[in-house]
Amino acid sequence: MLVGEKVYLRAVEKSDATTIYMWENNPENWKVSNTEVPFSMFDIMALIEHQADLRKSGQLRFVIIEKESERSVGVIDLYEVNFKHGYASVGILIAMDADRGKGFAMDALQELIKYTRDYLELRNLQCSIHGDNPASVALFERMNFIKVGVRKGWLRFKGREIDEISYQLCLKEN
Repeated sequence: MLVGEKVYLRAVEKSDATTIYMWENNPENWKVSNTEVPFSMFDIMALIEHQADLRKSGQLRFVIIEKESERSVGVIDLYEVNFKHGYASVGILIAMDADRGKGFAMDALQELIKYTRDYLELRNLQCSIHGDNPASVALFERMNFIKVGVRKGWLRFKGREIDEISYQLCLKEN
């Protein structure tokens, strides 16, 4: 378990499947996850079981738990983990609007950075953010991620073209 100031991160359990199923199938969250079709419960269970071996699956999901209430507020993912080259991608979802803007994502990201640097001994983290997601842009910039590129009109959502912004954090420098 990774413990921050406001939240702690724990491995996903099979008992989380229903909650994750609801979050992943909420169309409001599809924009940032690039989801096109709903997930089945079978899909969610397979993802939970598949991630048990990080080196084989290349992905790891943690549930973000608010310490004060002990409730799940979101997930933070490492994916495209490459031990040979020492990098991974990171994604965060704070599932409900009421839980956003409370510092949960920042606290979770701080703990994930420490874990990837100190335990997994990775050298770099990267993320790709929709250009019209200023809260996420601000979060990653506050955490010292450096903007390394913009793909103009790279994404489409409800008929709109959206830029994708790429950020990188060199873990050995932080």
